[in-house]
Parts: sequence; structure tokens; C-alpha cells
Amino acid sequence: MCLSDLPPLRDVIARHGLSAKKSLGQNFLTDGNLLDRIARVPGPLEGRTVYEVGPGPGGLTRALLKAGANVIAVERDSRALPALAELAAAAGEGRLRVVDADALGIDEEELVGRGAHVVSNLPYNIGTALLTRWLASPVWPPWWASLTLMLQKEVAERVVARPDTSAYGRLAVLCQWRSSARIAFEVNRNAFVPPPKVTSAVVHLTPGDMPPDVDVKQLERLTAAAFGQRRKMLRASLKAMPGALAALESCGIDSARRAETLSVAEFTSVARLLSAK
Repeated sequence: MCLSDLPPLRDVIARHGLSAKKSLGQNFLTDGNLLDRIARVPGPLEGRTVYEVGPGPGGLTRALLKAGANVIAVERDSRALPALAELAAAAGEGRLRVVDADALGIDEEELVGRGAHVVSNLPYNIGTALLTRWLASPVWPPWWASLTLMLQKEVAERVVARPDTSAYGRLAVLCQWRSSARIAFEVNRNAFVPPPKVTSAVVHLTPGDMPPDVDVKQLERLTAAAFGQRRKMLRASLKAMPGALAALESCGIDSARRAETLSVAEFTSVARLLSAK
């Protein structure tokens, strides 16, 4: 059997008795055209390594393999492993490696090496945590060449949000400091089995240039304090953070402003001074 001989994904799901588990944040995609569209977002994948988290019954995995990628997939739901084993056999030539593990405990660089593309319909309950971890790497450029991720639309909007908007916050600052980010397209809830309660969106991120001399942990502490009380002026939200108010003054930033009015560049300027102390 080869990839073109595989039965429809819905038949695979039914034959293996698979159902999406809410506790694992699962929602399966079965629309082949949509899955192919997601696989096209990173660009040509022929011969490239792709890292996928939570493949489930393997719908997106199929699309990635059809696009010529070599896929390393991490799946913690043992119920899906037989279906993925069938897919690996159909792909042949060792093109699909399935790792039975929790993605939150994986050392991705050790597993997939550098230069891999991440393409994943991320489980909703760990999507933001994984994205933040991949962006907060102490080593930059990171191990990944691009991130193409299905996220809740609300989270996707936070990734690309601009200052002076309600969606702008810690995630926007981190994403836009370290990467170029865009929403590739939205996905209607009815495309999933079962349909989630929210609309989803596919985001695409590519690493930016080596960031200025800013400690990522310092930036995370700064934005946590600033946005933790986002309705307050910075002089109030940052008063407990040593050196923060002096850094604001040195950067020419009025401490009467609120966090959501500061640009990414302003946040990194303050964090740079704090990192130098």
C-alpha cells in the first residue's frame, strides 16, 4: 500500500474507534483540501524535515508526506498509534517517525535537529505553552526554520496584535520581537470533528534576525509585570520591579503610559537596560 491507496481519513477514524478527547485538547481535521492548504503554508517541503505535534489519526501528516516532507510526529494518545503505524508503512522509506511521548517533555533539537519546519494542528490545551517555549529559546536563531500552527483564533490574533488594541500583550511582544508573524487564514469550526466552540486560524512565523542584547527572561518578567495590571499606569504596574522605572526614564518613556501603548521596540529597549544591570 502507498499513500494514494490509503482509505479516507473518516474511515480510518471509524475503523480504529478514534474520538477526539477533550482532556487532550483534540479536534480532528478531515478535509483533505484544507489539510493540503495548511501543508503549503511553509513553502516547498520536498525532502525537508517537519516536526508535528499531536497528529491524531494523521490527516495533516498525510498532507505533509504528500508534499514530500519527512515527518517526525509526537503523539501522546496511544489510541492513535496503530493508525499512524499504518500511515508510516504506506509512506515507506522511513519517511514518518512516530514518537510516543508528551510534547511538553521533548527536547526538539535533539529529536529533529536544526532547520526543521514545525507544522501542527496544536492541541488547544498546550498550544500557547509550546509557542511561547519555542520563541523563548535562549539560543537564537532557534532550531526551527518556521512555525505553521493551527491555534484558536483568539490566540492567533494575540500573536499579531498591534499596540493600543485589546489583543496586544505579552504574547505579541515576544512573537514580534523574535519573529515575523502573520495569520495565513482562518478555519471554520465546522471543519473539525467534533466542531470546537471557537473559530481557529493558521499562523505562520519565521525567525527574525538575532535580537539585540536583551535577556529573554528579563523581557518576560517585564511584560508579565506591565500587562499583569494593564489598566494601570506603568509607574504603578512596574513599581515592584527593581530598576524598571529608572529604565523607563532612561528610554524617554512616560511612566504615566499604560502597557498596551508601548511598542515592541520600547519594551525591548527597557528590557535591554534591565539586562545590563
